[in-house]
Amino acid sequence: MLDTSKRPPVIEKLVFVIDDDAAVRSSLASLLRSVGLQATTFSSAAEFLSSNKPDVPSCLVLDVRLPGIGGIEFQAELAKANIRLPIIFITGHGDIPMTVRAMKGGAVEFLTKPFRDQDLLDAVRVGLDRDGERREREQARSGVVGAYETLTSREKEVFSLVTSGLMNKQIAGKLGVSEITVKVHRGNAMRKMGVRSLAALVRMADLLGIRQQES
Repeated sequence: MLDTSKRPPVIEKLVFVIDDDAAVRSSLASLLRSVGLQATTFSSAAEFLSSNKPDVPSCLVLDVRLPGIGGIEFQAELAKANIRLPIIFITGHGDIPMTVRAMKGGAVEFLTKPFRDQDLLDAVRVGLDRDGERREREQARSGVVGAYETLTSREKEVFSLVTSGLMNKQIAGKLGVSEITVKVHRGNAMRKMGVRSLAALVRMADLLGIRQQES
């Protein structure tokens, strides 16, 4: 019988905490774990960046004032690197311009110390849900992209034109082929994309950003 007692716990969701105060890090980690959330703490942005991070829904509890790069600046750096991690800011020295900048940058919440435990937990839940939804959208789009790449060049043309609202006869005229040929390509495209209705095909075209707007 296998001994599973030493296996690491499965991580389904994770909260990252960056704060240069060890006592604050410990307190926040204990709070998060008390409601069943897994948390990993860091003393600086650099330490966070150098760590290995599991590919699971996550959010970041980030102190505004940190050694080296500050929290607001770090938010901007993450955006530039296309790291879309929901952020909950915490600070003991917040002001209105700082709050506005953080929220415009996409922060989930900006909490001024001392804040209620429940306010932080609520913000973390929102952040985790937001990241989970983003990951689901990206996974869905990845599947659509993969299916789209199996289409022939002609099927892609028909896909684009039919989801733009053109009838088979109009598409045939544009492409210089017969209506029957258009129907064949349209049927092949729908089969390969795994859909049975034009509405579903249109949704996929919107997701891919390929639907033309016909006047």
